[in-house]
Amino acid sequence: MLLKHRICLWSVAVLLPVACWAQTPESEDWNAKFQATYIWQYQRPFAAAYSGLNSLSSERKKSYSFSSTGFLGLRPWTGGEFYINPQVSQGSPSDQRGLGAFTSGDLSVTHDGPPPTFSLTRIFLRQTWGFGGDKEDIQSDANQLAGKVDRRRFVLTAGYMYVLDLFDDNAFSHDLRTQFMNWSLFTQGAYQYAADAYGRAWGLALEYHYDDWAIRAGRFMQPKPPGESSLDTRIFSHYGDQLEVEHRHEIAGQPGVVRLLAFRNRALMSRFQDALDFAAANGGTPDIDNVRNREQVKYGFGLNAEQNLTPDVGVFARASWSDGKTATYTFAEVDRSVSAGASIQGSAWARREDTLGVGVARNELARVHREYLAAGGLGVFIGDGRINYRPEEIFETYYSVNVLKNAWVTFDFQRIRNPAYNADRGPVTVESLRMHIEF
Repeated sequence: MLLKHRICLWSVAVLLPVACWAQTPESEDWNAKFQATYIWQYQRPFAAAYSGLNSLSSERKKSYSFSSTGFLGLRPWTGGEFYINPQVSQGSPSDQRGLGAFTSGDLSVTHDGPPPTFSLTRIFLRQTWGFGGDKEDIQSDANQLAGKVDRRRFVLTAGYMYVLDLFDDNAFSHDLRTQFMNWSLFTQGAYQYAADAYGRAWGLALEYHYDDWAIRAGRFMQPKPPGESSLDTRIFSHYGDQLEVEHRHEIAGQPGVVRLLAFRNRALMSRFQDALDFAAANGGTPDIDNVRNREQVKYGFGLNAEQNLTPDVGVFARASWSDGKTATYTFAEVDRSVSAGASIQGSAWARREDTLGVGVARNELARVHREYLAAGGLGVFIGDGRINYRPEEIFETYYSVNVLKNAWVTFDFQRIRNPAYNADRGPVTVESLRMHIEF
């Protein structure tokens, strides 16, 4: 079953020798890491009273994604770091319709295939200026050179990257290739961060770290049309801004982090009320494409918390809100979202490198967004022709098995009630198998 997709394991052989060598030193002038991930998903058939143009297919469906990435880093001068990430990827032809939050983030960042596609997923420069305080150890990792830095420092990052590389981090739910896969769990569901069709954008961010506190701000390019791959280079006119404040703490000797996030996007966007008014005046079904003719601002806020209960048990929670008056432009079709979950390492059953994860999410739409869909309008990702509105509710659990030193096989189960906020459809069951290696 898995081999028939021809997921190009030759790319592993090409990149793997670059990524493997002896023990990592305390300080690095360069490094090279590697990952490869294959995700296979099976969606079971479900009941649907009716379907529209943007409905999730109610038939059984199989999909897959594969990516192999090299993470190459170099320290060209003191405090400077340069990174480039070549990637080979392929996947099932994308059909991202019919859910507020989709079941696999990786399917959205891989290129449809076959054949496999080569791309540069990141190319960026990081510069750090230290201002004293205690020293902090930085471990060797993908896009991270080992060394020591001041706990009081400025960090400037500029280039082509994922906004989520810098914002809305979470130790227990952030890496879709090793942790939760659903869009509402690996980040804030209502976070409309700037990104092209593959989740990346050109931009820059500045961070200031002061002991247990950090504040970071960034500006990134927006796509030209919503959800497309071409980016609008007029970064002073059309952009996505974000600001995040972070505080690290300890409770009963266990580490935790709280992050507050705000974002503001400016681009040629549509408003749902304008689409409803246009249809009322001119007839026909409301369509956001008819009113995408002037600059709009979309903004929102989010809260992100993580806390270790023991060294092997951690919990997390997120809550996010966005301006539901303006149509979705870059990420999930979600206006309000709350999520929570737990991550448990397998030490208690003598499987220290295994992980059990359990998470839930609840997504909602603003009133005018619901009215637009009820009138038959289509969003970027959803639109059943009509709607019996209910919040979209997601349950996801996974068990990651460490099969070799640097290899894991994950079994994932998702259950989604009211897909695309419609009680007349679903619930939807999706089962996944994920294979991941990293060096």
